Amino acid sequence: MANLTTKYMGLTLRNPIIVASSGLTESLDKIKHLEDKGAGAVVLKSLFEEEIQAEMRKAEQEANTPGTIYPEIFDFFDYDQMEDSVSKYLFLIEDAKKAVDIPIIASINAVSSNEWTSFAKRVEDAGADALELNAFILPSDVNRSSDQNEQLYFDIIEKVKKEVSIPIAMKISYYFSNLAQMIQKLSQTGLASLVLFNRFYSPDFDINNFTVNSASVLSNPGDLPISLRWIAIMANRVSCDLAATTGIHDGHAVVKQLLAGANAVQLASTLYKNGPEYLEKILIDLENWMHEHDYEAIDDFRGKLSYEKAANPAALERVQFMQHFSGK
Repeated sequence: MANLTTKYMGLTLRNPIIVASSGLTESLDKIKHLEDKGAGAVVLKSLFEEEIQAEMRKAEQEANTPGTIYPEIFDFFDYDQMEDSVSKYLFLIEDAKKAVDIPIIASINAVSSNEWTSFAKRVEDAGADALELNAFILPSDVNRSSDQNEQLYFDIIEKVKKEVSIPIAMKISYYFSNLAQMIQKLSQTGLASLVLFNRFYSPDFDINNFTVNSASVLSNPGDLPISLRWIAIMANRVSCDLAATTGIHDGHAVVKQLLAGANAVQLASTLYKNGPEYLEKILIDLENWMHEHDYEAIDDFRGKLSYEKAANPAALERVQFMQHFSGK
């Protein structure tokens, strides 16, 4: 049988398939089921920065609304529920570490570097193997410069690194003016991994009822090329691991991301659509592909199709574009 063992963030995974932060990882029973079906690791459903700040506000009896770049968000939350979710989250980490053998990666959805960062220590103390920072910062505020938006990422990393010694990953979007340089700079901060890319909430309009609704929350296979391109471009050009996510719906998509140079892949939408049992098929397809191509281990082919040797990947993509559309 093929050896699917892989290293990610300094952790040893039995395979490179990680169940991404989602409702699929919100309870102990679900985590145990995912382990049984073959998950290499799980990222717990994200705890929001605002939930942590709500607990801190109660503990410190602050009179003012907790600081955030989106203060209006507190009008939409029940404080008691937010505070309760924090303690439940820590208990979930503790219980999961006792019940399963696969790595448990905690997740915090952050938009600022405010006082909530001290909570990262409690996550570590609860037993989490690593922490993923889901940086959910949409550059839509016209009063904030691109430099200000980008600095938030570095501020968050710096403060959390002071609190914990466990590996830290950051899940980012592709909303940057110079994405390649930003990925490279973030990788040099001491992060153990960067996860490409965050999937934002997408709006849709009901043109008859004149309401704003949510578009599809789940990804589809057509979303794969976005992360595939940037994993291939940045593989071996960064100082940390890279994990690919969004649009990975089957074993062949997993193979593509590994060929691009990903150290691991994260998936969720395909498990919502097909059930956690689908993990078994993905793993079988990965093993079968490796057998067909005479690969014994993942490291034998990881990065085989990355852009590592291209001095300027844009030039390579330009050539490919011309070949496709020039009719030759």
